[in-house]
Amino acid sequence: MATFLQPILSRRQLLSRIGMGLGGIALNELLAGDRPVQAGIGGALPSTHHAPKAKRVIYLFQSGGPSQLETFDYKPLLNERHGQQLPDSVRQGQRLTGMSGNQASLPLAGSVFKFAQHGRSGAWISELLPHTAKVADEIAIIRSMETDAINHDPAITFLQTGNQVSGRPSIGAWLNYGLGTDNENLPAFVVLITKGKGDQPLYSRLWGTGFLPSRYQGVQFRSGKDPVLYLNNPPGVDRESRRNMLDRLRELHELEQEATGDAELNTRIAQYEMAFRMQSSVPEVTDTSKEPQHIFDLYGEDAKKPGTFAANCLLARRLAERGVKFIQLYHQGWDQHGGLPNGIRTQCRETDQPAAALLTDLKKRGMLDDTLVIWGGEFGRTNYSQGKLTATDYGRDHHPRCFSMWMAGGGIEGGSVYGETCPFGYNIVKDGVRVRDFHATILHLLGIDHERLSYKFQGLDARLTGVEESHVLNDILT
Repeated sequence: MATFLQPILSRRQLLSRIGMGLGGIALNELLAGDRPVQAGIGGALPSTHHAPKAKRVIYLFQSGGPSQLETFDYKPLLNERHGQQLPDSVRQGQRLTGMSGNQASLPLAGSVFKFAQHGRSGAWISELLPHTAKVADEIAIIRSMETDAINHDPAITFLQTGNQVSGRPSIGAWLNYGLGTDNENLPAFVVLITKGKGDQPLYSRLWGTGFLPSRYQGVQFRSGKDPVLYLNNPPGVDRESRRNMLDRLRELHELEQEATGDAELNTRIAQYEMAFRMQSSVPEVTDTSKEPQHIFDLYGEDAKKPGTFAANCLLARRLAERGVKFIQLYHQGWDQHGGLPNGIRTQCRETDQPAAALLTDLKKRGMLDDTLVIWGGEFGRTNYSQGKLTATDYGRDHHPRCFSMWMAGGGIEGGSVYGETCPFGYNIVKDGVRVRDFHATILHLLGIDHERLSYKFQGLDARLTGVEESHVLNDILT
């Protein structure tokens, strides 16, 4: 006897057949208590929870863990006690990585770089960052960041997704889901990675959607003639042929969607259509050849070299001008377990001028006020030397208990410093900032209450900030 299996019903079909219909979906998928989930470029939120200070985010992620002790957290005591042992009273039994945990000694290492005070706040900034020092009045330096992760992968995943375990939506995906896009011809979420930097690997899941629909994922733009892979038509296929193919493909997908109710088919249709529109928009936005010379002078000589951090900072400004909501830059190479002085000189030379130029450029265009710019890595570095310590050379291991970041524009009180670490630069003594506080602040500046942006997953209302209590950093907001 033959058995015929009925196609699995989607939730929409099921609810329609039992009389609940779309009203039931809206009730079941309440967002922020009273916001129904909606499709389209507008995002799930029909309006923000409060008036936003920022319209977009440019996140300059410094992968590997920049040393706060060589950049923004001046600790003269370390120079005074250079070579002495880290006191047990300071370490307080904190776990160490396997890379330095087995050392016979943990000698304190003072920075070889000079610091000076800058801006209204008198913020101490290293000589490694002369361009950042010039824009000190635009940035809020957070010296009291802390994280739960001591190794790169969980630490980067935590900063990018709000969870140390992979499989959760990234910050950009959450914003894309909630706020949608301001330009339907470009992705709302774009990822740029400095070319040719080795060090710790980066994974596409860092800009993925986790359990959110895949249409909210970040799109990586690469340097070279094909910024987005497989976007251009293959040889022998013109634009009209591509359009006809997509029309027929849409019809097939719509028939399948009607039969199965698979929501991902709608996502696939939308992504094909976006790719078609991007065939025109991407070449235009990535072509910086018409930028005036003074802009290249501002960002530095590397700005004319596609794939460099400088070129990506310039491209980030162009993407922001065209309505891209979240622009994520990754710059690797900050993982200096040994040879830190020479290594960090290179890193700062590559990033200092372009990052400062981005702020200056945005301000001149009247965009800094509504663009949130973020600089920072996944954790800090130890105040003791990993490996051999000399007067001019040393390394630093991973340190999750305190590290520095800065934020600028988009509702941030420039020229301010938040938080404080102990004289040894090992523990936070004032205004600690957890990763989820940082995330709550980003969402707040974009007009979102972090407790009210959620997505139903495995029976729970999942959030970027999880279930732990998180706090917006109101003291650094305008």
